[in-house]
Amino acid sequence: MVELELDDGLAVVTIDRPHVRNAIAPATMDQLEKALVAAADARALVIRGAGDRAFISGGDLKELSAIRTEDDATAMALRMRGICDRLAGFPGPVLAALNGHALGGGAEVAVAADIRVAADDVKIGFTQSTLAIMPAWGGAERLASVVGRSRALLLAGSGAVLTAAQAQRVGLVDEVLPRASFEAGWRAMARSLATPAAREIKRVVAGGVTAGDAARAFARLWVAEAHWSAVARTRKG
Repeated sequence: MVELELDDGLAVVTIDRPHVRNAIAPATMDQLEKALVAAADARALVIRGAGDRAFISGGDLKELSAIRTEDDATAMALRMRGICDRLAGFPGPVLAALNGHALGGGAEVAVAADIRVAADDVKIGFTQSTLAIMPAWGGAERLASVVGRSRALLLAGSGAVLTAAQAQRVGLVDEVLPRASFEAGWRAMARSLATPAAREIKRVVAGGVTAGDAARAFARLWVAEAHWSAVARTRKG
């Protein structure tokens, strides 16, 4: 089951399949895509897993084991790649809240987000190579953009599993929070990003924006009521 929470511009998508550690099955893909479509107007988005054992443990091997032809495997890979592309292309900031271990396909979903926040007791790894396969959902390319080509090859090629602290040191995880304060911490961070300004900043830092485009984005924010209200609050303080 995939749940969607909408709250004042913040969308929280939760994969809730505790019996398989939030693994992704074909039906999960359908539900996840519908949730992302429904969240399209949110200013920021969080993707997370239910519970504290797993963010996403990868693909649901029991269900996906029915795929035995190259054509069917290609179709499955492209299906979930498209969903991860939709996640990566979300207009506002996307935060992956790593409430539990992110392994295999779960790590691929995590790097489709703009920002990764992990509880201090979780692990993350591109473990596909231990099953004699490779990342299929865009994770290898995105990992390279996050940690660099050589380190991406080392991590994905070896199937290494990193602790949260190790992942932060190589830039794979942006923030590590104590387990006790993890829920409150990622929610506060996500709320701080659920703003029109952060949405425009994401567009600029993604690249391909001209100086004129950036200036016009700034000007739209400058003349908006939210800016002048913030100025007034600052003066009062």
